[in-house]
Amino acid sequence: MGWVRKLGFGVVAAGLAGGLVWAMWPQPVAVDLGVVTRGPMQGSVSAEGIALVREPYTVTATIAGSAARMPVHVGDAVLRGQSVVAIIRPADPALLDARSRLQAEAALTEAEAAVRLAEANLARAQDALAHAAVQLDRNRVLAERGAIPGRTLEDTVQAHRSAVIAVAAAQSEVELALAARDRMRAQLVAPAPRSDGNGAAPDSCCVQILAPQDGTVLEVAEPSARPVVPGTPLLVIGDLADLEVEVELLSSDAVRLAPGARAEISRWGGEGVLAAEVRRVDPAAFTRVSALGIEEQRVRVRLALLDPPEARPGLGDRYRVFARLILWEAEEVVQLPQSALFRSSGDWAVFVEAEGRAVLRGLRIGRQADGRAEVLGGLDPGDRVVLFPPSTLADGMAIAARTP
Repeated sequence: MGWVRKLGFGVVAAGLAGGLVWAMWPQPVAVDLGVVTRGPMQGSVSAEGIALVREPYTVTATIAGSAARMPVHVGDAVLRGQSVVAIIRPADPALLDARSRLQAEAALTEAEAAVRLAEANLARAQDALAHAAVQLDRNRVLAERGAIPGRTLEDTVQAHRSAVIAVAAAQSEVELALAARDRMRAQLVAPAPRSDGNGAAPDSCCVQILAPQDGTVLEVAEPSARPVVPGTPLLVIGDLADLEVEVELLSSDAVRLAPGARAEISRWGGEGVLAAEVRRVDPAAFTRVSALGIEEQRVRVRLALLDPPEARPGLGDRYRVFARLILWEAEEVVQLPQSALFRSSGDWAVFVEAEGRAVLRGLRIGRQADGRAEVLGGLDPGDRVVLFPPSTLADGMAIAARTP
């Protein structure tokens, strides 16, 4: 019996020793693993943008006057040279205050008195002309008989000619006085009564402005009747079939774009992704303050939509979209997840899984985009690398793939 007890104690002691060794033995570090692959890779930059009509037309007032209530509304279709988009009528005369009216009435009284004076002068000149004509006829008869000298006849002819000129001058003075009276009367003309609801009397002359192009009314500055001067904006017309997209990029991203670069438009409200390409990159940047209060240099980039209008139903002017611009792309690129990279002795390195152990390996990388990095040397497709390597992981340590 004694030996059995000793054997039992030996077994227990051996089990405790084995458990202690097992507990003290280094365990594999649980890690996430990724695979080095070969395939297409793209470098891109994304930004929010807005869809804009490429060539909007702003219709402005051509003359000073009173614009009638707009005959078109936002969303109306118009035809070039046919649709009346605005009507401008002559402006009503201004109202006179009490002082101005009294001054105008006094000026009218003065003008009427000048007319009467001019008419009196005309009558006197006409009487003088009639007397000169009688004298001329009499002196001609006497001169033929030799009763008066020739010089007297010449003086009579000259007097008659002067009387004719005096009548013409008096007539002109009457016409001048009448015109001055009419001008004074015009100052007292009151605004015409409103009877058509558009700010002008019926049958008044007007200027009709026709649509400069086919399209849709995008904006009406003011639908109600109002006074306008030349150049006052009235409405904006654009072709919704001719849209482009405008995005604002950091200048450091814009320098890597060139006209013709491919782009994709998503989150525009409809189904699918719209194809686009860079049409223009503005040569000048502007300063924009970010939400964090940081001043950024931004550049406007214009994108041409390549899909037909039927592929983007409902997309309109100044609608919000999301643009992804392709900076570069390649078909066969050896690549790995960026999360596997870290710095070791100033160079890029990764931990490669080899027979259950982490092997430190340096490598050369190229371009990076969308969480992937291009491998230029040091790794081969199919290699498994440690993702998000912990700071405690060292070369040669045992590792095991973390299970979900």
